[in-house]
Amino acid sequence: MRSSLAIYKALKESNIDFICSVPCANLKNLIKLVEEDENIRYIPTTREEEAFGICAGAYLAGKKTAILMQNSGIGNSINAIASLYKTFQIPTLLIISHRGDLKEQIPAQIPMGRWITKLLDVCEIPTYKPKTPEEAYKLIKYASSYMFKISYPVALLFDALYWEYDLE
Repeated sequence: MRSSLAIYKALKESNIDFICSVPCANLKNLIKLVEEDENIRYIPTTREEEAFGICAGAYLAGKKTAILMQNSGIGNSINAIASLYKTFQIPTLLIISHRGDLKEQIPAQIPMGRWITKLLDVCEIPTYKPKTPEEAYKLIKYASSYMFKISYPVALLFDALYWEYDLE
């Protein structure tokens, strides 16, 4: 559980206190840690744009937010990012499981897997790609601070190789 634990600890130490998620096999251990934490308000959602809307409201109510999601959800959320987050300068941390890349077994995941970095770039969302739990821990802490400096989401994109640390 090294992968998930590193992300969880960094979220905690960054004072993230409100998290929405959409189910994802790679994120299951992290979601379980967040779900069990009494100091984090956790809201499971069925769609990513729903998570963006809920986190926007939580931010306006004074919460420090994050969304745990698969990369395919960015495609579903472009309008929420542009019309809500860009317009009203709302920061949130995006913890994104990168499907459709190396080791992918589901062909339908591949197009979004190939397009995700371009989509995040078009949305002007700074994106970082940690390769180890140690790097993830460090980058999440920097990114959670940076999102407030730019008043906009910051993304961390975790590929299939990163999640192998959860198997150790």
